[in-house]
Amino acid sequence: MKLRARALFAVSAVAALSACSNEGELVIDQGVGIASVLTLCPAVGIPDYTGDVTVFRNPADTTVASLDVSAAMTNLRAECNDSAADRIYSEASFTVNARRTDTRGARTVELPYFVTVVRGGSAVVSKRIGTVSVTFADGQERAQGTARAGAYVNRADAALPEEIREKITKRRRAGDTEAALDPLADPEVKAAIARTRFEMLVGFQLTEAQLKYNATR
Repeated sequence: MKLRARALFAVSAVAALSACSNEGELVIDQGVGIASVLTLCPAVGIPDYTGDVTVFRNPADTTVASLDVSAAMTNLRAECNDSAADRIYSEASFTVNARRTDTRGARTVELPYFVTVVRGGSAVVSKRIGTVSVTFADGQERAQGTARAGAYVNRADAALPEEIREKITKRRRAGDTEAALDPLADPEVKAAIARTRFEMLVGFQLTEAQLKYNATR
């Protein structure tokens, strides 16, 4: 199953921007009040069907009567440090809201999650597994936990070749023929951008049965 992510930061964003940019960003000024921003930092998101997890007392019984714990990721936030010469570090933090059906006694639930770096939309560069803990007090139905996940991206792999940068940063003035052309639509430019785009995806590490349940419920 191909995972599609709800990204926090778009690979390229089109907006009315000032002429300046942050370090590591490339602003494409088309000279008509519109600019596009390409950043070295990976987009961060939660792949479809992996932001929730449901645990049943009997894995073969997915009815409400068998429900044990359900949890969902929320408040996914990302920070990126692209100041290093060789590697870019991106870190995501998130909250897990959980609910249990049996409120008797104190209980801590360990929920595994993954952080995966994907290049060009499909090539997995790295994957790590972590665990987020959620602790219920005696008699408590709902509880919350937090976790952080980080990953590195090679700076050289995320940077556009100089000839491509020159092609898309070429000054375009209103009235010129090229002003009506989007440099990002050029097939060569699109291919180069795809090779340098990374995503850091975070989600629950689900079993096949849990993933199927999320996708079909």
